[in-house]
Amino acid sequence: SDAISSVAYASQEILMALVPIIGALSYEWLGNISLMIIGLLFILTVSYVQIIKAYPHGGGAYVVAKENIGALPGLTAGAALLLDYILTVAVSASSGVAAITSAFPSLAKHSVLIAVVIIALLTILNLRGVGESSRMFSIPTYLFIFSMIFMIGYGIVRYYMYGAPTTHMINQTLKPLGDVSIFLILKAFSSGCSALTGLEAVSNAVPNFKEPSQKNATKVMVLLTCIILLIFGGTSILARICRVVPNDNTTVLAQIAFGVFSGKTFMFYVIQFTTAVILIMACNTSFTGFPMLMSVIARDGYVPRSFATRGKRLSFSNGIIFLAIIAGILVILFKADVHSLIPLYSVGVFLSFTLAQSGMVIHWNRTNEKGKTKRKIINGFGAFVTLVTTCVIVKEKFALGAWVIVILIPTIVVIM
Repeated sequence: SDAISSVAYASQEILMALVPIIGALSYEWLGNISLMIIGLLFILTVSYVQIIKAYPHGGGAYVVAKENIGALPGLTAGAALLLDYILTVAVSASSGVAAITSAFPSLAKHSVLIAVVIIALLTILNLRGVGESSRMFSIPTYLFIFSMIFMIGYGIVRYYMYGAPTTHMINQTLKPLGDVSIFLILKAFSSGCSALTGLEAVSNAVPNFKEPSQKNATKVMVLLTCIILLIFGGTSILARICRVVPNDNTTVLAQIAFGVFSGKTFMFYVIQFTTAVILIMACNTSFTGFPMLMSVIARDGYVPRSFATRGKRLSFSNGIIFLAIIAGILVILFKADVHSLIPLYSVGVFLSFTLAQSGMVIHWNRTNEKGKTKRKIINGFGAFVTLVTTCVIVKEKFALGAWVIVILIPTIVVIM
């Protein structure tokens, strides 16, 4: 749910970077930038399949970097992942609230309170021992996938039969204020890379799969990529067809649903409901991953040992409470505004991607496995591409808030 839910705000972030500058031309560039991100998605998928093969006990950037590059890079990856988990809760809760307030605008003034209540409820559930593996958590994920596929299919067929649907949710004339530049495209690309957050979750949790775990994890990785490709690519096409205008009060996904289904119909509310629920489920992914990673780092002696202690319900309760408090503070500080939180989000994600891929190059170099040269090239290329992407994100998002993460990561490493 973490990886799939990211598509709910990726196209919106691209348009928010483009529309104020180049107006209607944004819809042409939305397609080009989406293709660039889809290309990056394929590179990351192939690279992470290599990690699944090499680390059947669950890799994760922390373990891969620590074992192959050294303690310091491992801690850097660990710090980046911990911040990623915290921001996943803050961003997903805020985005879930945005989906709710897009359907019911009267609730907009209570956005921060609703987001904090969602985080509090998830904290209580996880302290009570509700596991991520529960079947109940799979139902909203499938509802979101199928409802999105239906909307994309219906919207495209309707377009070819009856022309572009119009959305009257936002009445705004698009006036270009500047020209297309490489810096603008890079800024939009860095914003859209939020679609790829959560992709590493499969490689982190290989032992959770049924035997043969590596084979099943690889299948899930490929299926996950196909779903992200379909939903992210489809919503980008519909955003272009409907000519949606990004807005602080109404999400791009809500505007697409409004246009495709001709107003606030039953299916409009289904899309908003399933979007909100899967984003809340994405929060829950962090409530499983963050305490687990903190326990591993605690056992290595880099954070207080209390994070490695299980509570009465056999959950890492200290990690759960710590995550909830920090994420709640972020939601309050940023007033549950997804657009303000996103610049903080992608830096840590892609830094951990880079360190994981770099670690794998060294790993293949040390082994005598058959086909290691090909695998080394795959992970080496992945490391290069993600490093370039990290640099782009830092440069383009630095003044918008990424500077906080640039300072926090080395600070956390020093504390560790």
